[in-house]
Amino acid sequence: MRDPKQKAARAHKPRRFSMLDKLRKRYRWSWLLWVALSAYLFLPALPSIRRSSSSSDPEPRPGVRIYAYDLPPRFNRAWVDADPRCARHLFAAEVAVHEALLLRQRRSGLRAEEADLFLVPVYVSCNFSTPTGLPSLAHARGMLAEAVDLVHADMPYWNRSDGADHVFVASHDFGACFHPMEDVAIAAGIPEFLKRSILLQTFGVQGRHTCQEVDHVVIPPHVLPEVARELPEPEKAHRDIFAFFRGKMEVHPKNMSGHFYSKKVRTELLQLYGRNRKFYLKRKQYDGYRSEMARSLFCLCPLGWAPWSPRLVESVLLGCIPVIIADNIRLPFPDVLRWPDISLQVAERDLASLEAVLDHVVATNLTTIQKNLWDPVKRRALVFDRPMEEGDATWQVLKELEAKLDRLRQQGRKS
Repeated sequence: MRDPKQKAARAHKPRRFSMLDKLRKRYRWSWLLWVALSAYLFLPALPSIRRSSSSSDPEPRPGVRIYAYDLPPRFNRAWVDADPRCARHLFAAEVAVHEALLLRQRRSGLRAEEADLFLVPVYVSCNFSTPTGLPSLAHARGMLAEAVDLVHADMPYWNRSDGADHVFVASHDFGACFHPMEDVAIAAGIPEFLKRSILLQTFGVQGRHTCQEVDHVVIPPHVLPEVARELPEPEKAHRDIFAFFRGKMEVHPKNMSGHFYSKKVRTELLQLYGRNRKFYLKRKQYDGYRSEMARSLFCLCPLGWAPWSPRLVESVLLGCIPVIIADNIRLPFPDVLRWPDISLQVAERDLASLEAVLDHVVATNLTTIQKNLWDPVKRRALVFDRPMEEGDATWQVLKELEAKLDRLRQQGRKS
């Protein structure tokens, strides 16, 4: 006879298994619900996560491939080795672009035969032999001509296009006219051997001008990347200066050469506003002038010998609204920076109304302009990082060159 306890135990076993099945089903549905909820909450964020991870890739793209020629050191590196100022002064975009593209080239393993364009890296702004300590450009034409002769003789690519796919940096007052005085620069013109090439130049004006009658890209003047880090949060700065300018303001602007510096604009600024307490105008040099810019609402950027000035870049990096006083100037990377949204332009003939213009901005749209100005994307676009970073000035140069190549290829297909 069977033990009734065993019979009772067997009777309870199916009930125990049915409860386990219920628990499994309940946990299975809970797990499925958790997966579905996680997908709903987190999948929309995945594209932005992928974008942020790709932004830190060591090889940012624009896709244009530029090969930097390996010229003898006397054309470039020897100048930097001889004088550190070569890589740090306002014309040093020629050094910064070369170093950024060279590092990019080494990382990608780009070979000359694979390139779309060719950089001819010649540092013509590093001869600090003048009595003032400013760079001399007297040797620029000869030095560039020698480099072109070398490229022409040793490499097949110049001959293939007669230099049309070759890039030079001309980061001087009037670009490849190579003289700080406009009338002398115009009389000299751009060397014939550069006229089919592409120039990266700080000089740019609306309309025709002898010193920009060549395929070119307007680039920002060189300012050290660490300036951007001096004020990482410009919106938090205490700005107790209304309008600021420190620099050369001659009481008698006609200099020894017979030229009027700044077309008399800076002299007129001093005459009109030198005693106005709202305007902080200083003629003497001061190494800490950027701390003054960081305290200012408006930074005046009048022309000097040329229309452009490093103050344009410094003011943006330090969160001070640039007030550009240089008629017909063309500014770098307009599609990215949208200069009308982050700066003011006052005609040279309207200096007498400058205070009224600034007062009107304070009363109406100051906060809107500041918000646009403090956008990190705009600040990054004006800095030549080494190595190149996504969105920086060299990146913007490559985007501009890529657009030029696309247009040329489209024209070639149509023809």
